[in-house]
Amino acid sequence: MNPESVTNATISGSSHAAADRVRIFDTTLRDGEQAPGFSMDRRAKLRMAHMLEALGVDIIEAGFPQASPDDFAAVAEIATSLKTPTICALARCQAGDIDSAGHALERARHSRIHLFLSTSPLHREHKLNMSKAQVIDTAVAAIERARKLCHEVEFSAEDAMRTEPDFLAEVFSAAVAAGATTLNAPDTVGYMTPAEIAERFTWLQQHVQGADQVIFSSHCHDDLGMAVANSLAAVSAGARQVECTINGIGERAGNASLEEIVMALKVRAPHFGVDTRIDTRKLYPASRLLTQLTGQAMPRNKAIVGDNAFAHESGIHQHGMLKHRGTYEIMRPQDVGIAETKLVMGKHSGRAALRQRLETLGHTPNDAALDAIFVRFKTLADKKREVHDEDLEAIALGLDPDAVGPWRLVQLNTSTHLGGSASASVKLRHDDGREAGEAAIGDGPVDAVLRAIERATGSDLQLTDFQVRAVSEGGDAQGQAQLTARHAAREWRGHGISTDIVEATAQAALAIVNRIERQAPAALPVAVANL
Repeated sequence: MNPESVTNATISGSSHAAADRVRIFDTTLRDGEQAPGFSMDRRAKLRMAHMLEALGVDIIEAGFPQASPDDFAAVAEIATSLKTPTICALARCQAGDIDSAGHALERARHSRIHLFLSTSPLHREHKLNMSKAQVIDTAVAAIERARKLCHEVEFSAEDAMRTEPDFLAEVFSAAVAAGATTLNAPDTVGYMTPAEIAERFTWLQQHVQGADQVIFSSHCHDDLGMAVANSLAAVSAGARQVECTINGIGERAGNASLEEIVMALKVRAPHFGVDTRIDTRKLYPASRLLTQLTGQAMPRNKAIVGDNAFAHESGIHQHGMLKHRGTYEIMRPQDVGIAETKLVMGKHSGRAALRQRLETLGHTPNDAALDAIFVRFKTLADKKREVHDEDLEAIALGLDPDAVGPWRLVQLNTSTHLGGSASASVKLRHDDGREAGEAAIGDGPVDAVLRAIERATGSDLQLTDFQVRAVSEGGDAQGQAQLTARHAAREWRGHGISTDIVEATAQAALAIVNRIERQAPAALPVAVANL
């Protein structure tokens, strides 16, 4: 296949599409992954790349091949494996970088080399030690070299927004003449405001020679918290490619968040007048996969995909939501891949939300019973951040949601083996005097402990979430383990605290087992019939 012929076909057929569609250029695997704490190995990168393909991303920047042998191998494997998106590799305007990128992309069905070169006075003087003429000559030579090795070339003027507009237009004009098909004007340090971004993109399209032959791209960082707003301003001003990352990860404060940009364009479609190819129902799964692969938790209040994005605790809000979803939600949770809106039961919740939640759990108390339940609920809510379903069920059944037992941990032993499995043994005592001891082997000490407790208590738990955090400081710091497990088509939560995190995990697992046993049908009091 002749890369140049594909490039020309792509350009000639893109004019209409460029007018009404924004291309999503995902750089999670490059700009996002190079941020401290977010590094991924080759296997993790490939998993994420397949998720991005399913999501409908147009261009995946798979990595920087010249950075390391592993990065080269990851780009090559992604280029070989994926079918739909354009696979992109980053390269400096240096022969070695360009050749490495081209070699890594050899088997890609659609390939792009993304060249970057600083253009601002600050970078020219202190980073490159180049004159304006040298910058242009270097960019042109690099683009001409890259064109021979891939289907299309993107040129980024690093620190474009702090570059003299006239010189930026001159560089971009030379890049178009050399064969670049996409021009990226990044706000490299997150310095601009939306009004300034819109003005600059409008100006560039008026002054870059051959502007009608290329796609203008926006790449915004979040140093001042305006990356998404700036990206949307660029779109409003004619940019038809946005460079972004899942969960907004990236250098320093991060990049523009893919899910926020996509949903803004979808929810405010009449305002922007453009769309994307993204299957928005896969946004939440993509976000969750990234947190699993990097081990980096996401803030609860993260827009679109955070735990609180479709959660309501305020009684006023819950009452409105029960009447009409549109009162406090501008999009459906299902549109981003979340099952349903969550009415969080806490100290701000009212009677209407409590009654609705109890009915969902199968309880239909009369007004007098609801009054009594509401008093107990409020007392418990004052002590806890969130009252879960198992707490509400315990209150409705006349049980104590904070009760401990009937199972208690008497003895715990664990051992781990480097490169092998872990083992654990537990001894438990029941309030009725029974004792149970079991041992198990697992993938790690936590897994082994959970298996041993399941055997000892005869429980069947499917772990769905496991979180560990420090609740104090120093060498004797206490750790808190929070578990969520599925049993009998319901989710149950438990937590434990100890200086030994494995013991904390055992306590959390026992808390779940005990709640299940206390709320088993055989344990229900006669008074339930009156509810």
